[in-house]
Amino acid sequence: MASSVRQCVSSVCAVLASVVIVTSLAAAQKVTVDATPSHVANTFSPPRALGAAIDRLRTGTPEKLLVDPMLKEILNAGWGTVTYRQNTELMVEAWHWNPRGTWSNAEKEEGYFVGAAEPTEEIRHSWAYPLPHRGFSRGDGNGWSRLTDGDLNSYWKSNPYLSKSFTGEDDSLHPQWVMIDLGSKIEVNAIRIAWANPYARRYAVQFWTGELEPFYDGTTKGTWQTYPLGNITEGKGGTVTLKLVSWMIPVRYIRIWMTESSNTCDTHGSADKRNCVGYAINELYAGALSADEQFNDYVTHFPSRNQTVTWPSSVDPWVAASDLDESRGDQVGLDFFFNCGVTRGLPTMVPIAMLYSNPEDAANEIAYLYKRKYPISWIEMGEEADGQHMLPEDYGALYLQFATAIHKLVPEAKLGGPPFEGTFEDVEVWPDANGKISWIARFVDYLKAHGRLSDFTFFSFEHYPYQDRPTYSWADLYPEPGYVKHIVQVWKDNGVPSNIPFFMTEGNIGGGAPPSSVKGALWLADYVGTMMGEGAGATYYFHYMPSPDHPGGFLIVDKDYKLLGYPPQYLAAQVISKEWVQPVDAPHRQFKASSDVTDAAEHVLVTAYVVERPDKQWSVMLVNRDQYNDHAVKVVFSDSETKRERHFAGQVDRITFGSNEYVWHQEGTLGHADPDGPPSRSKVTGGADVIYQLPKASITVLRGVVGGQ
Repeated sequence: MASSVRQCVSSVCAVLASVVIVTSLAAAQKVTVDATPSHVANTFSPPRALGAAIDRLRTGTPEKLLVDPMLKEILNAGWGTVTYRQNTELMVEAWHWNPRGTWSNAEKEEGYFVGAAEPTEEIRHSWAYPLPHRGFSRGDGNGWSRLTDGDLNSYWKSNPYLSKSFTGEDDSLHPQWVMIDLGSKIEVNAIRIAWANPYARRYAVQFWTGELEPFYDGTTKGTWQTYPLGNITEGKGGTVTLKLVSWMIPVRYIRIWMTESSNTCDTHGSADKRNCVGYAINELYAGALSADEQFNDYVTHFPSRNQTVTWPSSVDPWVAASDLDESRGDQVGLDFFFNCGVTRGLPTMVPIAMLYSNPEDAANEIAYLYKRKYPISWIEMGEEADGQHMLPEDYGALYLQFATAIHKLVPEAKLGGPPFEGTFEDVEVWPDANGKISWIARFVDYLKAHGRLSDFTFFSFEHYPYQDRPTYSWADLYPEPGYVKHIVQVWKDNGVPSNIPFFMTEGNIGGGAPPSSVKGALWLADYVGTMMGEGAGATYYFHYMPSPDHPGGFLIVDKDYKLLGYPPQYLAAQVISKEWVQPVDAPHRQFKASSDVTDAAEHVLVTAYVVERPDKQWSVMLVNRDQYNDHAVKVVFSDSETKRERHFAGQVDRITFGSNEYVWHQEGTLGHADPDGPPSRSKVTGGADVIYQLPKASITVLRGVVGGQ
C-alpha cells in the first residue's frame, strides 16, 4: 500500500478508535482482572519467552531469507528467542550437522557418522541422508518402507542402540515390532516373513481387534491378540511361511512383536557390533494358505508410497555417503544460523537428532556449539517420537545414552523433550504390563527407575489445533483457550515434574485459512496469552520463514523472495510483542482475567490477557472473537485480599488490529489487502465509569497506569 494511503487509513482508524463510549454502566459488560499480588500466573521476559521456530528450509533459500532486507522484515515482527527445529527425523533421515567428521567404515564412507566437535571453517549448510533400512511407508517427505518394496536385497533393520549391548537391559524389555496395514479387513490365516540378519529367535504374530487404527484415538479401542499359532520361540531365520490359525480371521492390522535376537550380522559385516544386534526383515507378506498349502499374498509390494503400508518400532541409523540428498532441504548450517542475526544473540534452543543418530555425534554437536561460545538455552532430544510411534521406554533408553554422552563433554547442558507433536489429549500408547497407557508417565517412570530424572530438565510439545483440517470457522476460535488449559493440565496430571519448565516449541492454528483472514491473528493472541498464562516457559511461533508457495505464511513474498505484504498474523505478532508486552529483557508479571461477554450459546466472545510491565504500566490484551459485532466492556482490576476494585487512570494507550484494519480482496488464486494495516492507535482517558469499545473481530491492547498503585 502506498504510504499516503496507509497514513490516511491509519488516521481514519485512529479517529474511530479514539471514541470511548461512556454510557450507562448497565449497558456494558465486564472484564475482571484478578490483580491480587499473590495470584501472579506467570513471570516472563518477552525476548526470552515469546519466540519463533525455524525449520529446515528449501535448498538454496537460507541466503535469501536469513540476510537483509528479508531478515530485517522477519525480525521486525518482534519475536525474540528462536528454536532450531530438527526436521530430518520426521522424514526418517540421518542429519549430518557437520559435513566434516568420521565414518565408522572410513574406507567405504558408510556406517555411523560422527561430526567433528572441533570448529574449523563455518558450517553454512547441513544435509540429510535418507535411511536405507527404513520401515515407514508414511511420514514427511516421499520415502517408503523396505518391508514391502518387493526387493529381497533391501531390508528394514531396528535401531541397534535399543539392544542389550547398548541399553544394558534384556532385549525383552525393549521389544521391537513391525506392523502391516492391509487397508481394510481381509480374511487372513498366514504370514510369510523373509528374515534378514539379525533375525528374531523369539517373536509373536498378532492381530488388532479394534476398528480404528492402533494409534492416536484408536490406541485404547482394541487389543493386540496373538494368533493361536503365532508364538515362535525358536526362530531360525530365512524365509518362513507361518500358518497362524486353522480358520480365517478378518483383520486389517498385523504386528510382529520381537523379543529375542539371533545377534547375527547384517550385510555390512561383523567389524561393527551395531551390525549384529536388533532385528532385520527383507520382506513381509500376509494372506491365506489354501487347502493345498498354496500361499496367497494380499500385500502390495512396490518401492513407493503405493505399497502396502507398514510401520516399525525404530530404524537403524546406518547410512552411506552415497545416500546424501541435498534436494530434500537445508537444515541451516549451525554457524550461519548463529551468525546471521536471526537469534538476536539471545540464548537459543537447539536440537539433537536422536531417533536416527548416535550418541557420539550428538555429543560432538553440543560440544561444537559450546566451543563456538554460542548462547544455548536448552537442548531438545530428538523430534516427535510419539508421532513415529516410538514406545516411551525406547525413547527413554536412547535419551539416557545420549544424555550420558553429551554430559561427558558438556556437563552443564540442559536436556529435555520429547517434543510431542500437536495433540489435544495425553499421548497414549499400548498398555504395558501394568496397564499404564500414558506415554509421558511411562517415560518419567523409566527415568526414575534408572535414577536419571535429573537429566530431564524441561518438557516440550507442539500445538496445531486444526492441522489436519482443510479450513476452520470463526466458531473454531472459541475453544482455543480451553484447549491450551486442558492439555497443560493433562501433562501435569500424567507426570511431568512440577519443578521443570514446559515449552510450546512449535505452534500455529493449522488448517487452510488464507492470509486474508484475521481469524489466524485472533487465534494467535488467544494462544500466546493463554499459554503464557498457564505458566509456559516460552512459546514459539511456527512458520517464521516465508515461502512463495505458502501465502498463509508469516510474510507474503514473490518467487524471488521480495516482500509483497504483511499477513494478519505478522501484524498481530507486532501487537503482542511490541504493544501488549514491553519489548525489553525484563520480568513481566501475568495475571489472569475473566470476561462475561458471551453469546446465546455461552461462548466467551471476548477474552483478556493481562501483564504488569517493567514500566509500571498494566497492559490488557482483549480479543473480540465476534465476527460481526462490536462489544463495549468495563475493565476492573480486582484484589481479593484487600477487597478493592481499581481501574485505569489518566491517559490509556489503545492499539487495535482487526477486520477494520485488514481486508483481503481475492483475485483468482491471488489477491491483495486494502487496508492492510497498520494497527490503529489512540489515547483515551481512563476511569471507573469508562467503557471501552472493542471493534468486531479484533485485538485491542489497553495500556496505562491503574489508579491507586
